[in-house]
Amino acid sequence: MLAVAVLAAGKGTRMKSSLPKVLQPLAGATLVERVLRSCGQLSPERCLLIVGHQAERVERSLAHHSGLDFVVQQPQLGTGHAVQQLLEPLAGFAGDLLVLNGDVPLLRGETLEHLLEQHRASGAAVTLLSARLADPSGYGRVFANDQGQVSGIVEHRDCSAEQRAHTLVNAGIYCFNWPKLAAVLPQLRSDNDQGELYLTDTVAMLQPAMHLEVGDAAEINGINDRIQLSQCEAVLQERLRRHWMAEGVTFIDPPSCTLSDDTRFGQDVVVEPQCHFRGSNVVGSGCRIGPGCLMENSKLGDNVQVVHSVLRDAQVGANSSVGPFAQLRPGTQLAAGCHVGNFVEIKNSTLAAGVKVNHLSYIGDADLGAGVNVGAGTITANYDGVHKHRTVVGAGSKTGANSVLVAPITLGDNVTVGAGSTLTKDVPSGALALGRARQLVREDWRGPT
Repeated sequence: MLAVAVLAAGKGTRMKSSLPKVLQPLAGATLVERVLRSCGQLSPERCLLIVGHQAERVERSLAHHSGLDFVVQQPQLGTGHAVQQLLEPLAGFAGDLLVLNGDVPLLRGETLEHLLEQHRASGAAVTLLSARLADPSGYGRVFANDQGQVSGIVEHRDCSAEQRAHTLVNAGIYCFNWPKLAAVLPQLRSDNDQGELYLTDTVAMLQPAMHLEVGDAAEINGINDRIQLSQCEAVLQERLRRHWMAEGVTFIDPPSCTLSDDTRFGQDVVVEPQCHFRGSNVVGSGCRIGPGCLMENSKLGDNVQVVHSVLRDAQVGANSSVGPFAQLRPGTQLAAGCHVGNFVEIKNSTLAAGVKVNHLSYIGDADLGAGVNVGAGTITANYDGVHKHRTVVGAGSKTGANSVLVAPITLGDNVTVGAGSTLTKDVPSGALALGRARQLVREDWRGPT
């Protein structure tokens, strides 16, 4: 049996933010969400989040996580005090307790699996995660024999000059035999510089104590300020890019692009410089994205090209092109073979196969049939000042330059709209529609004198 406890009660003063530290965003997810994901594959029987600072806000942000128990730590008197709050919720629990920190978001699930496996195989009372750092300043040093048995942990400020040269550090991630830990938790004392109860002190009370050295020291990176947040973002982005390059995606300038965990790519995708993916995205095989694109919660079919454009909550069918300088807003759906060109904005609209909107147009709250050709500067006037109304254009129709379709309005199939027209009434199929003032020409015009 396994229980997981995540320490998430801290304020994070050095972040200088009204947002609790564990709710700071990292590659599209909060720090604490990333920690919870890292242990998800362990399938724990219990998952407990120890909260304190802005506890209600943290709980609301995680309301969608089922099976998560919240334990309040008030006041916050150290990591040992935080885990003491579990004595009642875990009364009678006879399994192992994995203790994680809500501000250490880069741990891999495989690392935690290995930690748990070694802990159980060794029969240890506690197994802690360790790492070797080129600069171990600020970390407690771990002293252990060749078999991995820990003889002691010395905090940085208490180390001698010789001990400070030791590079094996305590990552603050523990796997405990819960009944043994529960027996010693009440013995913790706060006679230290901070006047707090340290979970680290339990290691000396529990035997045998073992450690597992993590292969990638970046996994234990904690976040206390925005500099460290940016450093973790860089590590995570590098992981994501390397993963997708191994899966057949080409990044022309990898460091200039950022990804989200929930972005998926097909094979033979080319991502040009300065492209950014937010939320949940799907990019089909053979697509070419960028340069200079933003995709958020959008889906592209195969062989789509997008250049210098923004897509949010949009879907684009196969063999379509978007941009440059186009914006597809939420609710936009393009079928196969559509072309959306420069300075075009589309919102909450459906474009059937082969529709072309190539220049300087706004299409909002509209349904365009197959093969419609939208002339430069065409506008669907969808808002009457109170309500939004829909425009419907039948298959094969075409609008001339600088046309305005005042919704609600329906154009049948194969309608031709003359350039410069403003239409306010429905048009039947096969018709020519003109709605402009008669041209007036006065020859030999001298102007006012």
